[in-house]
Amino acid sequence: MTFTVEVDVPVPMRDGVALATNVWLPDGPGPFPALLVRTPYGKDDAGLYGNPKLPDVFTLVEAGYAVVAQDVRGTSRSPGTFVPHTHEGPDSVDTLTWLAAQPWCDGAVGMWGGSYMGFSQWQAASHGVPALRAIAPVMTSADPYAAPWRSPGGALSQDAVLTWSTLAALRNLRRGPDEGRGDAGALLSGLSDPRSLHEPLPIDGRAVVTRSLPWLGEVLAHPERDAFWQEIASTDHGERITVPALHIGGWFDVFVGETVRSYRMLRRRGGSAAARDGQRLIIGPWSHPDGTDLGTYPDRSFGLAGSIKTAGITEAHLRFFDRWVRGRELPEDTHRVRIFVMGADEWRDEPDWPLPDTRYAGFFLDGGGRANTAHGDGILTPDVPTEEATDTFRYDPRDPVPSLGGTVLATAPGSYPGPADQAAAEAREDVLCFTTPVLERPVEVIGHVTLVLHIRSSTPDTDFTGKLVDVHPDGRAILLCEGIQRVRYRKSLTEPAPLAPGTDAELTLDLGVTANVFRSGHRIRLEVSSSNFPRYDRNTNTGATIATEGADDVLVAVNHVHHGPAHPSRLILPVSERPASEETRP
Repeated sequence: MTFTVEVDVPVPMRDGVALATNVWLPDGPGPFPALLVRTPYGKDDAGLYGNPKLPDVFTLVEAGYAVVAQDVRGTSRSPGTFVPHTHEGPDSVDTLTWLAAQPWCDGAVGMWGGSYMGFSQWQAASHGVPALRAIAPVMTSADPYAAPWRSPGGALSQDAVLTWSTLAALRNLRRGPDEGRGDAGALLSGLSDPRSLHEPLPIDGRAVVTRSLPWLGEVLAHPERDAFWQEIASTDHGERITVPALHIGGWFDVFVGETVRSYRMLRRRGGSAAARDGQRLIIGPWSHPDGTDLGTYPDRSFGLAGSIKTAGITEAHLRFFDRWVRGRELPEDTHRVRIFVMGADEWRDEPDWPLPDTRYAGFFLDGGGRANTAHGDGILTPDVPTEEATDTFRYDPRDPVPSLGGTVLATAPGSYPGPADQAAAEAREDVLCFTTPVLERPVEVIGHVTLVLHIRSSTPDTDFTGKLVDVHPDGRAILLCEGIQRVRYRKSLTEPAPLAPGTDAELTLDLGVTANVFRSGHRIRLEVSSSNFPRYDRNTNTGATIATEGADDVLVAVNHVHHGPAHPSRLILPVSERPASEETRP
């Protein structure tokens, strides 16, 4: 294979700023279809070309594509100031227009890339640039409020926001004047010791970060899903998106809920027949940080099949781009969805998402009112309870339930993202556990998980959290998915409503998505609490602005969960009725 590379080609934007761009051209006369990636992490970084979650650039070039990699505004070798999300729409439009006009380009362009690189794709797609024919967003979101910066329930995704902002601040610091570089040591210490980054209150007391990345202050100043967020949410403008998308995610990725929602949104509301028919979805047992691509974690291994290499990421990209960018007629593929089913530990091809044979089954919370800890009397049952009961716990923001695994970007020493054992959390009195009896036959759960809680609190605002857990015969309580609902946002993410202390309310929690076979001999468990820190920020329980409150401002909440015939608190699981194989890994 032979090719040529042009380095730091200046691509002019509408305001005169020229963004540094590398162009990989295949051998031959051309013109070629082009595949564009726009990154804040450095277009010359080897990680862009050797990341197993992304397609292999050499294979794309060998297949006859011009591959174009650009440093987004204010990063690496591109001039300007990096303000997350602000310039991605117009700069993507200008870059695509420039690309289509190059003599070596045939006018057809696709976009690819993961995480922040996916934000640019969604912004470009919502602007309707004629040259853009398809996108391939990997582990990313079309709604940055819902993921990764906040959550569908309105809580701040503190781990994601502070970890990523600190890294971005360090990159900005390297580009700034020398007098600002004294902050580098403080920023690095926050990354090496996550406790020093996350634990101090108030949350907005992170001046060392905001000096180099003022955007952090903006995120904290907009806790509601207001115009600040709506302007960059491509999911609000699905009708404008006319291109097919290849969505790739991981069951333990911070973006996975939005990965699935974007797929569903465009299947229903895409602005063209190609957009509605051309959606494809791949999800494996991976999390966001590097090093989780093998599908192997300290508390749970998914075997060789769980490796991202078995998913054929490059091959999937190439087939997708050949069809929608190059316009090749390929054999009809009736399987739009490819997912790794945990528990069965196997890949499956499916016609669509949700799976057509999905039945949403209620598993009711029951027990005598002492569900605190895994040794309490909390029961999870498909039968409607006959007796009323209330479980009670104290939530102290100064002693939150620690995040164990799950959809985190960074963790404390000794912890890790993904399917972690929840035993330490389940030993706490402020964690309610509701568990089924030992299963006599497998239960296959694939899809979106919802939790309905009937609650009461002693404070005007608080949070309720939920976790779906697979309890193995050896006692491991392996986390599958999780979520949170801030009580002030129980009715609307744009208009907060305090809760009168001592009054009852019904909450609906989005616990995300999963695909898991609960095998015979296992148990299904639901954990309920009011904190999951630092995955989410701690609610100070006062009803005031959480980001500005210090340790002396917080209130301790006494929180109650009602269940019974008059208060049907329940976990709603997407159950697949097809027979499940018992030939699975332990």
